[in-house]
Amino acid sequence: MDSLRQFVKGKRKELKLTQEDLALNAGVGLRFVRDLEQGKKTLRFDKVNDVLNLFGKEVGVIEKNRD
Repeated sequence: MDSLRQFVKGKRKELKLTQEDLALNAGVGLRFVRDLEQGKKTLRFDKVNDVLNLFGKEVGVIEKNRD
């Protein structure tokens, strides 16, 4: 979850968007953006994808390293 949080916050800052701008453009609430950037563990995937869509990304499955 930490990499998702860092990605969204980094892309938002790179594009010089405020949290309010990101929320408005993604069609989600400001509180959701704040929760996402703070790494809240329980977030709705559909809303996460609404935000990631702005950056041409979506949530997906990746292989987990098994040490």
